[in-house]
Amino acid sequence: MPEIPPRYWAMVAALGITWGGTFMVVELALQGITPVWLAAGRIGFASLLLCAIWAFRGFRLFSGRPNWPVVILVGVLSSTLPFILISWGLQHVTSGFAGVSMSAVPLMVLPLAHFFANEPLTLRRLLGIVIGFFGVAVLIGGQAFVSNGAELEWAGRLACLAAAACYAVSSVLVRRLPEVDPVGLATVLLLIGTSVILPVALVVEGPPPTISHETWIWLAILGLIPTAGANLLRVLVIRGAGPTFMSLTNYLVPLCAVLLGALVLGEALPNSLISALGLILAGVALSQYGALKRLFGFT
Repeated sequence: MPEIPPRYWAMVAALGITWGGTFMVVELALQGITPVWLAAGRIGFASLLLCAIWAFRGFRLFSGRPNWPVVILVGVLSSTLPFILISWGLQHVTSGFAGVSMSAVPLMVLPLAHFFANEPLTLRRLLGIVIGFFGVAVLIGGQAFVSNGAELEWAGRLACLAAAACYAVSSVLVRRLPEVDPVGLATVLLLIGTSVILPVALVVEGPPPTISHETWIWLAILGLIPTAGANLLRVLVIRGAGPTFMSLTNYLVPLCAVLLGALVLGEALPNSLISALGLILAGVALSQYGALKRLFGFT
């Protein structure tokens, strides 16, 4: 496994913190807007922001031969579909289950990266990811699987797991793209997502609803931070360190969600936090032992 520079570890940590607070913001935004228009709003806002940055950089994209079919597919799988699925699913499941479902991304990425991204599936790597997944399950606890009484809860759970599958497939596809400018790619992916989701929103939910000032604020936050900024970081990490390394964020997201809830909302920390943290860090260390060894210089 090639050496992972420290900047990619910092990017993964930033993504974990950013996405850890996203579920809370989505639930707040859903109080004033329908789910598909919520997804359309955050993608559209992020597209406009990244377009300005991309224009400043001269609209650079492919350095060599382009691969537009894969780019279009990634655009749909990395923004349009998962954002719709998560926004809709959070109406019917707990945010805890949504967090657990995102932690399944590494388990999905490993076999895909083994066959399609030249990242061999070793026993140590598999064991590390399984341990990390158990840590996430302990962190969330039984609340992740307790029914909240919603009539379509089973469908909401399937929607969250389907969103995780979208992220896994798109991560591997991004790794396989030819030489490309990361800012241009992140922008184009969001533009593709916007062009697809707007007609879907019109067909499924009709004209956009009247949106309050508070909801606009939530949409702006979702578009600026976890969509535009995080999407750019995601592309940089996948292109530079690979989809398997990128999937480590899905262990950090539930942990950060709990910590942010305690610090920002004053929620009580669960008793299982310490043991869950130990399992998550053990899983990360085991699956990325080679990178840690080279990073810190130990034997």
